[in-house]
Amino acid sequence: METYVTRTNAQYRLAARPVGLPAASDFEYVEESAPQPGEGEFLVRVDYLSLDPAMRSWMNEGRSYVPPVGLGEVMRAAGIGHVVESRHPAHPVGEVVSGLFGVQRYAVSDGADVAPVDLSLGQAPVHLGALGYSGLTAYVGLLDIGRPEPGRTVVVSAAAGSVGALTGQIARIKGCRAIGIAGGPDKCRFLVEELGFDGAVDYKAGNVRAQVRDLAPDGVDVFFDNVGGEILDDVLTTLAHGARVVISGAVSQYNSAQGVRGPSNYMQLLVKRASMTGFVIFDHAARYAEARAELADWLRSGQLKERTHVISGGVERFPQALLGLFAGENTGKAVLAL
Repeated sequence: METYVTRTNAQYRLAARPVGLPAASDFEYVEESAPQPGEGEFLVRVDYLSLDPAMRSWMNEGRSYVPPVGLGEVMRAAGIGHVVESRHPAHPVGEVVSGLFGVQRYAVSDGADVAPVDLSLGQAPVHLGALGYSGLTAYVGLLDIGRPEPGRTVVVSAAAGSVGALTGQIARIKGCRAIGIAGGPDKCRFLVEELGFDGAVDYKAGNVRAQVRDLAPDGVDVFFDNVGGEILDDVLTTLAHGARVVISGAVSQYNSAQGVRGPSNYMQLLVKRASMTGFVIFDHAARYAEARAELADWLRSGQLKERTHVISGGVERFPQALLGLFAGENTGKAVLAL
């Protein structure tokens, strides 16, 4: 049984704003006594941290959909843990909860923006993937923003990642053709043979627009983009009349030292009478409960498959694990086990 006096909190704080890819020197590793909860608060022992491409954008100074992580602050990260000490009537010791706990072993919360985790729906890491923000982003982004119709073609970039893999499967569940864009033959085989995508484009093989046109000769009806840059430009030339482009992320641009590259082929939106819409899941909290319930049903029935890439090593391994994410080492959702 843990006691307060034996708890040591390990954490990574943002020490510098990265230029290009983050480096270990951009973070400061700190060990100190774990915080003690005050009245109306509780202490969470973080068990798993979510590794997300968006973490790179949170390190940049400037305007975004959330404030940047401040220098000297604990690096922002979603996590799942269990309550080990509580002075909050609604969060007893032993409860499993999720929240933005940061890259640290222990976190104090007053309950704001923290949600109980129902482990009967899936193991804890699944609640950071298919039942967490990845699944919610795929579900709401595709169905509410992309609005796919049965029989139409949906193309997803970063399709072997946590959001993309789920997006393509949801498109298939809804009666659409799903085409994924991923890097390398192994990931492309994973999409088609394991997840049931109708086709896969290997961007590492070159000529993405030709590959997309071969697989979608009648055009792309919905493009769910997680990558931006050249791939967005290529797919814009393949749109069908009235197509919808969902901008969920731009992982190719997060580490650019030359600035963000905008889409030079944007006039295709005019030619094809298409639309392009930016999307942030935090704006759709009212949809979370319904989305989670349906995602859980699909997981139970086997219609939706999830793959969690769990990385061991604790808090200390965070910089290495984050760089592995940008190197494409994961297939499916990347999670750091503490």
